[in-house]
Amino acid sequence: MNKAVTPGKTLAATGIRQEDIKESFIRSSAPGGQNVNKTSTCVYLKHLPTGIEVKCQIERSQAQNRCLARKILAEKVARFYSLPAHKALALREKLRRQNRKRSAAQKARILEGKRKRSDKKSGRRKIREIEVA
Repeated sequence: MNKAVTPGKTLAATGIRQEDIKESFIRSSAPGGQNVNKTSTCVYLKHLPTGIEVKCQIERSQAQNRCLARKILAEKVARFYSLPAHKALALREKLRRQNRKRSAAQKARILEGKRKRSDKKSGRRKIREIEVA
């Protein structure tokens, strides 16, 4: 009865948080007799950040289907994040965050840090360099 699913990555190993998953249970339409017709054994998972959806109704048990659906979702999300297109998108987003305008308070903190470093470095100068400059 247990269909072979390749042992894949777990949700924790791929860095998927529980809050990022929408989970619901649906009535299956697979063979399984009265149990399948009466109970909601089909598991539907959606990873909200990527939009990847998984529906699993392989087993007669909801718990087994839930476990299998989570493994399948983890594999799909890992495959999605390893795509070159995603890496290019991530790089573009990183550059966008780096180049965004900073708030006045953030600018003031940056300048204050630069002033402190300047004072620290000027204190390390040799005496001869101070007299010449």
